[in-house]
Amino acid sequence: MTEIIRPIEGITVHIVPTDKFKTLTFAVQFRGRLKRETVTKRALLAYVLKSATAKSPSTQLLQQRLDDLYGASLTSQIHKRGEDHILSFLLHTAGDRFLSETSTLAADSLELLAEAILAPHAKDGAFDEETVNKEKRALRQRLESIIDDKMQYANIRLIDEMCRGEAYALHTYGYKEDLEAISPVDLYDYYQQMIKEDEIDLYVIGDVDPDRIVGIIEKAFAFRGRQPVAHPFRFVPVEVGAPKTIRESHDVEQGKLNLGYRTNIVIGDPLYYAAQVFNGLFGGFPHSKLFMNVREKASLAYYAASRYDSYKGLILVMSGIEFSNFDKTVAIIRQQLESVQSGDFDDVAVDQTKALLKNAVLEALDSPFSLIEQLYRSVLVKSADDLDRWLTEIDRVSRDDIVRVAQQTVLDTIYFLHGKEGDPHGNPTV
Repeated sequence: MTEIIRPIEGITVHIVPTDKFKTLTFAVQFRGRLKRETVTKRALLAYVLKSATAKSPSTQLLQQRLDDLYGASLTSQIHKRGEDHILSFLLHTAGDRFLSETSTLAADSLELLAEAILAPHAKDGAFDEETVNKEKRALRQRLESIIDDKMQYANIRLIDEMCRGEAYALHTYGYKEDLEAISPVDLYDYYQQMIKEDEIDLYVIGDVDPDRIVGIIEKAFAFRGRQPVAHPFRFVPVEVGAPKTIRESHDVEQGKLNLGYRTNIVIGDPLYYAAQVFNGLFGGFPHSKLFMNVREKASLAYYAASRYDSYKGLILVMSGIEFSNFDKTVAIIRQQLESVQSGDFDDVAVDQTKALLKNAVLEALDSPFSLIEQLYRSVLVKSADDLDRWLTEIDRVSRDDIVRVAQQTVLDTIYFLHGKEGDPHGNPTV
């Protein structure tokens, strides 16, 4: 698929003309820095802006207009990528080519998306109070529900402890204790700042005429007089000392044991592709060492896997265990890394890992949303890397490259969530 990039006033437009999908997908990506004073406001904006507009001042009225656009959907997402906080608005609808030749669906959809972003339900420098209060309740419920999902909670707590003092430790959806203090005026002031200063990219995926779409966008998205603040990708390597162990007790029946490793290898590093293969071999797939040796052979874990955060250079191991198996499981997880460091893996496993990595990326292209995520990665890190190069470089990864990554992978933090009957070692908990 070909990506056409067109800078227009204030934003960058990315168009992928394709007849692969029967739909049109539009996405507006706002990029700002992660900051404690803004994370909760930004998360709340994700709720407020998709809830109502000046012309449709209620969720019900806005939904009626979406229904009229052949059942279009308007959603928002919030992500953390390295030190950046990404706020996305996505509108997904039917493709024009399946309608009449005089269809204005693409233009109508883009205009509604622009309205949600640029003409919100606000007056006299403040968002509508009823809308803000309703979406505060929704965000509060989301934040409160994290504690109920122990796997998600353990992942967050590991990053809290591992990255303490780093912007990356900030919570993607903000903090409940900051929510009440945000007034409709405060939120509108921050919204105005975001509109003025964020880097903005707009993606169009579907069977469209690029020139026609750019003309529609130029009229609908009047981002004039903007002064965007450049956010170059930045990564500061972290030197790891002795691993720290954090134990926490909750009313749980299954222990959550998560280990955080630092590789200091991020996108753009010569070993980036090897880090992808290493993670797949270590814990990323069902044939990986963690799955086969910790879960299957030793029967120490209900699940055992790892993921690689390529914006931060982290390998994060997640497992579910019996409380009494803490020492055994930590030891065997560490042994799996040591085995890769010493080159104890076969070529068949490497080839299988590469095939699964490539297949996962190619399968992602079957979804317009995943395609946008793939393309946006190049924007975030200011890279010209494309799919063909990614596939080629994965194939080129050697055994020595994998060993080098493993040898750079250092354990930083062990986090253990166990039952209230106490830590099996009798150690104090946080």
